[in-house]
Amino acid sequence: MKVMKNDPTMLEEYDFSNGVRGKYASKCKAGTNLVILDPELIEYFPDSASVNEALKSLAKLMKKYRNKKAGQVGPVDV
Repeated sequence: MKVMKNDPTMLEEYDFSNGVRGKYASKCKAGTNLVILDPELIEYFPDSASVNEALKSLAKLMKKYRNKKAGQVGPVDV
């Protein structure tokens, strides 16, 4: 594989001749969030639906835990 003379991080095989500048800019501006998962998590979260399901479950548990802590009398252990 040959690297580009003016940019060693790019390979000559990369073809951006049909690329569209700002193709996803409107989606990003609209609030799309991009999260990079660590490679070891891919088997558990193969797509955005699985990530969203897990985060919703976690949020529900966190809310329940916070409400339980808020109702306690005395010091709260963290």
